[in-house]
Amino acid sequence: MGRAALDLSRVPFKQLASGARMPAIGLGTFGSDRYSGREIARAVRSAAETGYRHFDCAAVYGNEAHVGAALRDVMATGIAREELWVTSKLWNDSHAENAVIPACERSLRDLGLEYLDLYLIHWPFPNHHAPGARVTDRHQGAKPYLHDAYMKTWRQLEKLVERGLVKHIGTSNTTAPKLELLLRDAEIKPAANEMELHPHFQQPELFDFVVERGLVPIGFSPIGSPNRPERDKTESDTVAIQDPVIVRIAEQRGVHPAVVCLKWGVGRGQVPIPFSVNPDQQRASLHALTTDPLSEKEMQAIAGIDQNCRLIKGQVFLWREGQDWQDLWDPDGYITT
Repeated sequence: MGRAALDLSRVPFKQLASGARMPAIGLGTFGSDRYSGREIARAVRSAAETGYRHFDCAAVYGNEAHVGAALRDVMATGIAREELWVTSKLWNDSHAENAVIPACERSLRDLGLEYLDLYLIHWPFPNHHAPGARVTDRHQGAKPYLHDAYMKTWRQLEKLVERGLVKHIGTSNTTAPKLELLLRDAEIKPAANEMELHPHFQQPELFDFVVERGLVPIGFSPIGSPNRPERDKTESDTVAIQDPVIVRIAEQRGVHPAVVCLKWGVGRGQVPIPFSVNPDQQRASLHALTTDPLSEKEMQAIAGIDQNCRLIKGQVFLWREGQDWQDLWDPDGYITT
């Protein structure tokens, strides 16, 4: 993809309601289905060398200790902790009140950090699965979303903020009906919602809901996650980077279609967190944000190719036999029980 000059001073930021500034692109670190912890660590080091300062982690990825070793190497080069934005996530098996704080402390130890910039509840359900679970696997004690239980978990996240272990707290894979209840009842409001966002799954209603209420939308699978786990693939899935509109814009600009997806995401106001272990791809992604934003005409063209194609469906978190995966996402505008 070339070695075009990078002007890191032009890397944009998203300002949170607190006034804190989140780098407007991050490196995802979910690669446990394909890459070892050491490979993820190398990706973190190369991304930091390129200019990335935002790293999106999670306990369930099983590589936070490796990421932590890489972050120590990064800071040893003279990059201050305050320059980094590090996110982690509470896994579903740690929603119990007495499990939340120990889970966060475990992530902090693994990452070698005194605090997290952002800590998210990974999924709004306590339902979990073993690594490598099949799409038909179900947690024996699986439950639907129960708001009272979720708020008990959230109160523990609020305590993490009060103790200074976490700067901001937020949600992930959460729908508007669930967020509405959380915003009503939370003492410390969520700062961000991490959600699947790419040109073939734009989630306009949820996106607007999040933005209008002052949350930052963080977009995972920003180029359509071609390397997602096999359990998340279905025959009806579409491929954003193969869309004729994306391809045409990429050809006109002389860039890879993935770069167009990232430019679209940042131009729309979301924070993409692409994953790559390839330094040239990392550099191209960062370069996309510092040069030539998409025109209004290009943005409108991409707005017209939404396929409502959710790629990360979450079937393993269902709680009843015979359910459709869409039940996880409250398709009728109210919480499915």
